[in-house]
Amino acid sequence: MPNAAPSATTRQRIITAVLRIIGEGGVVAVTNRRIAREAGVSLGSVTYHFETQHDLLRESLLHFVREEARYFTELADQCQTEAIDVEDAASLAGQVACGTALDSAHLAPFELYIHAGRDERLRDAAAEAFRAYDRLATRILTALGVPDAERLAATTVALVMGLQLRRLATGSPAEDLVDALLLLARGTAGRPVEQTAPSLNAEGTH
Repeated sequence: MPNAAPSATTRQRIITAVLRIIGEGGVVAVTNRRIAREAGVSLGSVTYHFETQHDLLRESLLHFVREEARYFTELADQCQTEAIDVEDAASLAGQVACGTALDSAHLAPFELYIHAGRDERLRDAAAEAFRAYDRLATRILTALGVPDAERLAATTVALVMGLQLRRLATGSPAEDLVDALLLLARGTAGRPVEQTAPSLNAEGTH
């Protein structure tokens, strides 16, 4: 199939353009004409590769997450092969955060996650994205010897994403992320997470 490589390249250019457009103007800014213009492809190419805007948004979100997961999996492997401790891992996370420009492409996923709250058709893609982040967090926490890594993964992901959102909105330094990760890791080191929340006493119930 001689056209396979050019087709893949065109598809990638379209997805890259979509992420940039969403980051700059939100989901409402995504139109086939603008995508074609920014991707440098024909209008027909956009509709050929993606029949609906839903398909386009879903694939763009999943592409971003898969690329992120691939990159951070390499960091998780580094944790295992180099046997780094919690402080080193938190420092590494801070370096990654500092080195990650909050450009339009990195703003796009936040827009897409919010849009998934309005459009049920995107929720499966959003759930798949968070499962990928949870798996990655489990792997890293396990490599660091943190007990109950799988149960802590979602909390870790939420913490990182929340601090990245705060950094985006306020310009806060990446060091905040390092401090928070250290607090989480040190607070759980050497003891399991409680399986159930403590019950409220009579005075605390309503």
